[in-house]
Amino acid sequence: MTQLARRGRLSPDVAAGRRRVLDSVRQHVPRASAEPPLVLVACSGGPDSLALAAAAAHFARRGTLRVGAVVVDHGLQQDSAAVAARTARTLEETGLTPVVVVAVTVRRDAGGPEMAARSARYAGIADVVGRTGADAVLLGHTLDDQAESVLLGLARGSGTRSLAGMPPVRVLDGVTYLRPFLGLSREQTLRICAAEQLEPWHDPTNRDTSLMRSRVRHRVLPLLEEELGPGLARALARSAAILGPDADYLEEAARELLGHARAAAPRSAGSLLLDLATLRASHPALRRRALSAAVVAAGGETPAYERLGALDEFAAGHGAAGPVQMAGKVSVWRRRPPAGTRGPGHLELVRPLPAGADPTASA
Repeated sequence: MTQLARRGRLSPDVAAGRRRVLDSVRQHVPRASAEPPLVLVACSGGPDSLALAAAAAHFARRGTLRVGAVVVDHGLQQDSAAVAARTARTLEETGLTPVVVVAVTVRRDAGGPEMAARSARYAGIADVVGRTGADAVLLGHTLDDQAESVLLGLARGSGTRSLAGMPPVRVLDGVTYLRPFLGLSREQTLRICAAEQLEPWHDPTNRDTSLMRSRVRHRVLPLLEEELGPGLARALARSAAILGPDADYLEEAARELLGHARAAAPRSAGSLLLDLATLRASHPALRRRALSAAVVAAGGETPAYERLGALDEFAAGHGAAGPVQMAGKVSVWRRRPPAGTRGPGHLELVRPLPAGADPTASA
């Protein structure tokens, strides 16, 4: 399908969408051969992902990219299979190939309905990437989605990483995901669909205000824009764009600190040892991130704010020698330095070995 605009001129929204797709792929998908890279558009048939598919299809027609699509049928609505099939036909008519429809099972016990659907969706996409050998997957999240993510992070009392929202590029389980439209509004994607003569499907669950994100979209953001003035969504998305590189830098520095703390401590079988002097000499912002990463490295879960604060106080030397219990069954102890050595000693993170595991295996 060809974009139509008044007097035959290219729609500015279509041009912006195409430019963002090409810039994203060129920046994050290395060309490994003479053949153009293969990218898949994750498309629900909604305006955002359909507009993204149309923008990417332009480069398929030019031979700049190979563009396919994956349509995930979550099976949560009575007509979901028909919607997926109709979307696949539209994408094929737009020029995308291969177009793969994948049906997934959404587990009702996987952390709430939104998280469960997300987990099933990404698993289905990863399966299609494995079958097609795609170099990257394009996701249709927009500036408005980003603003909603930042507001949800604020409501949870989250830190820098969460307030940075959705990253423009992410590697998950070996799959590279790109979000070229984080700088475009939802209204722009509707105009792209209209210019490309595409009729998007409107997911009825997006109007279901029993879901938190839907309440933010239809109630909270409009109220805030009414009270604080227009442009709030763009301002929140801009904040996420600023905080993203900051979060990346802090996390990289924290990983380096964790590496130094491990290197300065003796090796231990079955546990993770950290040098307390190295930790205490570091900036609190880095130390807390390093401690959080250490809990995960020891087999636990990312600590909540309160638990991480308790661990930081414990590492500073407050309270008894332990243990401090962290989520994921990780116990943390303070250990005195070996005889004949000086310093505050070490922090030891231990997780019980599974039944039948080798206790001599290195942590």
